[in-house]
Amino acid sequence: MTTGRTGRTGRIERAVAFALRNFEVVFAAGIGLTIGFLDIFGDKLIESDLASGATLVVLGALAVGSLSERARRPLAIQDAMAGTRRAIEDLTMVRSLAGNEVRDELRKARQSTNLWYFKGGTGTYLRAVTLPECVRAAKQNRSQLNVKIEILNPADERACATYAQFRRMFSGTGTGSGSHGGDLWTPARARKESYATVLAACWYRMQLTTLDISVHLSSTVPTLRFDLSDSCLIITQDDPNRVNLKVERGQPLYDYYLTELHQSREQATTLDLRDATLLSLSPTVDEVRALFDALALPLPRTYTEADVGGIIEKALHAEDPYGR
Repeated sequence: MTTGRTGRTGRIERAVAFALRNFEVVFAAGIGLTIGFLDIFGDKLIESDLASGATLVVLGALAVGSLSERARRPLAIQDAMAGTRRAIEDLTMVRSLAGNEVRDELRKARQSTNLWYFKGGTGTYLRAVTLPECVRAAKQNRSQLNVKIEILNPADERACATYAQFRRMFSGTGTGSGSHGGDLWTPARARKESYATVLAACWYRMQLTTLDISVHLSSTVPTLRFDLSDSCLIITQDDPNRVNLKVERGQPLYDYYLTELHQSREQATTLDLRDATLLSLSPTVDEVRALFDALALPLPRTYTEADVGGIIEKALHAEDPYGR
């Protein structure tokens, strides 16, 4: 009962305040409508003809219309302001990153994160920095770490050739991020880089029991790299003439890409890392060959010991493509 009385009192107060703010329009509306209706329906208390009475009614109605417009105007302004705020939020949803900012933003993204989802070509930066740093932090914090990796399928020679061609296109001198000693991007190199990322995933899985890691192999050649953590999504590319992007968690675009990355992994070939054979702290060539055989992703028989040794080096001692 008290609530209802309070509500009515509040409505009366708002009505009085509105009438005072719009006194001239309220007065004109009252006078116009009163005289008009008396002239049309009254007992000729006012000497005027029907037309003048109707005119007064119309004028009174126009005044009421003006009054209503004033009442609606604040709501319209609020709607316009809300729309403007949404537009500004959309513009700030994505932040552009210059080349020298990418490393710092990736470092910030690794801080206190319990998940890392990656999609890209061969994952050089992932095995050079992301995996070792995230695993080290998880060990120190004794926390769970969830890592999902989607990279180029090294068994798909056509996809590897296409990817190598793409990397050469934007590398300028034929080298790209993560090149070793000026190595050219060739189909053979692309395959070895992907094999190295698979090996790195298996090796780090054995170093941390709380690491839940999966590897997905795609035959679709990517042109972008996606790194998603608890706090943000960072999208990078190999063309130095284009900016990189950062999307904060909580923005719609973050959720869109979270779903997109999931769907992409669903369409890729998933390696069952539970079948991986044991690796020593410093894996041998024979151990690595046995590992890939167990994963149903055998290394080419043409690979020499030097080739397999190179894959081990790339897996566990990859160079940071952004420098130190």
